[in-house]
Amino acid sequence: MAATPAGAGKPMGFLDHLEDLRWTLTKCAVVFGIIVTVLAYQLDAMSHLLIRPLQQVQAEYPALKTDLVTNSPMAVFTVVIDMCLLGGLILSQPFFLFFLGQFIAPALTKREMKVALPAALVAFGLFLGGAAFGYFLLVPGTIRVSFELNQLLGYTVLWTADKYYSLLLWLVLGMGGAFEFPLLVVLAVYLGLIEVATLRKYRRHAIVVIFIIAAVVTPTPDPFNQALFAVPLIILYEAAILVSSFLGRRRSDVTNV
Repeated sequence: MAATPAGAGKPMGFLDHLEDLRWTLTKCAVVFGIIVTVLAYQLDAMSHLLIRPLQQVQAEYPALKTDLVTNSPMAVFTVVIDMCLLGGLILSQPFFLFFLGQFIAPALTKREMKVALPAALVAFGLFLGGAAFGYFLLVPGTIRVSFELNQLLGYTVLWTADKYYSLLLWLVLGMGGAFEFPLLVVLAVYLGLIEVATLRKYRRHAIVVIFIIAAVVTPTPDPFNQALFAVPLIILYEAAILVSSFLGRRRSDVTNV
């Protein structure tokens, strides 16, 4: 007997689905707009928070006493946009996941609903973990290596605020998104799109691909930053294999009962 959707009721037409999608996107946009507006009124506090990775490295290197500067009239607007977008995207994600869950819930079976909520919570946790990793480790590491290379080559350090915040935005959001990777692997195995044996067989290929991605994504070409980006993803890949194996064994046990 086929599984019935958890929210099964009167069938919805195509236009009804479009209307639901429109309202979902509208709610996401409204929440994002509200959070960005609140952050815009707290620019000074946001600036002090986001400048900490640079200050951390400055404390380690007394010679690095450069202040951020702007070199064009529009650069400060870029800084404001970056700060608001960074905070807005991170703080809005729980609401985005909730609204997305409301949208897809009627089409899910009861079994799928049991997976959807934990998956959403894990997705948010992984994103925060990746963002924190980027903020506390990857950004300071990148600044540290950049300063040491500038010292080695005898260059005067004069960094612009818009370039710094763009770097911060790229690394924090990029790592937040990259940490979602193992969840996608587990879901693919759970849905039967890929086998755990395949993940194990192509483990070496996956590691090579991860290092290639790290070489492209990280803003500096040094091996340290590339390894700093790649090693957590390799660990998460192995964790995804373990979780997928556990889910597969559990599903087999339930089937055999």
